[in-house]
Amino acid sequence: QVQLVQSGGGLVQAGGSLRLSCAASGVTFSTYAMAWFRQIQGKEREFVASIGGSGDSIYYHDSVKGRFTISRDNAKNMVYLQMNSLKPEDTAVYYCTGRPVVAVVVAPAYDNWGQGSQVTVSA
Repeated sequence: QVQLVQSGGGLVQAGGSLRLSCAASGVTFSTYAMAWFRQIQGKEREFVASIGGSGDSIYYHDSVKGRFTISRDNAKNMVYLQMNSLKPEDTAVYYCTGRPVVAVVVAPAYDNWGQGSQVTVSA
């Protein structure tokens, strides 16, 4: 059974940085593409970033390009999201997820999710 356990998040002022971590178990991690999504209450879950199993095939939503960095450590079964130059509009609950082989940008394509991490950016 795939389990994804997140850590990180919190409250930061605009321009600040936060790092999210996600530990995966129950999966051959290097065969899983991993992704981060975010959700504002009342809205659909939105794609943020994804990374292929070997650390290649990295994609970002246009709104976070140049500010966020996704990375992974296959030896530790971990995926990270480094968020710099945060803006108030980045405020959301962030979710870690993954799927075999190829990441996609639509939430319904994923079966397993982390518990969510609140990120709040004050102006």
